[in-house]
Amino acid sequence: MKLKILIASIALPLMFGSANAEAEKKTASVNAPRQYNKVFNPRQKEYPNHLGFNDLHIQAIRHLVPDSKDVNDPKLQTIVHHHCKAYADSTFLCLMFHSGMKDQDKPIGFEYIITTAQFNKLPKEEKKYWHYHKEEVPRAHATFPDLNADEAAEILPAINETYGKVVYFQQPQHEFSLGEPYVVIVQDMPEQD
Repeated sequence: MKLKILIASIALPLMFGSANAEAEKKTASVNAPRQYNKVFNPRQKEYPNHLGFNDLHIQAIRHLVPDSKDVNDPKLQTIVHHHCKAYADSTFLCLMFHSGMKDQDKPIGFEYIITTAQFNKLPKEEKKYWHYHKEEVPRAHATFPDLNADEAAEILPAINETYGKVVYFQQPQHEFSLGEPYVVIVQDMPEQD
């Protein structure tokens, strides 16, 4: 009995001390000032954080799988809105919407964006799923609707040196997420003008 009390008197402070340290760490991270990259998020103060995905808004075509190989397929011309969040490890995650980001719009997929250095570390078999933005931005007629011309000109060189992987979990015409998620090989889509 004395041994159980002795073990409990040693173990309890260790356990609760550890829990308190974890709670303090979580509180500190919640209260820490939000870090952001001023190049990728020049208007953070004008556009307050909305679910974390407002660091950058990109509009681009050539992000929906066309129904045919015809360059005039309407899906190739559909603007897909990317609402992105920048992370401290230099990655982005963009929720993708085919209609915008109004209150009742649901994302249909996401684009994961990494730096060239991160891309170069990927296994060879993985690289085929990623597209180089220096080539894709002009083909996709990508724009930054929330930025003025000077801000867009500043951000473009940084965006050009990234790679994106597009993953969908819902077809735009479906009410719900049906079937399996799929990766879109953007660079394999029919060329536009």
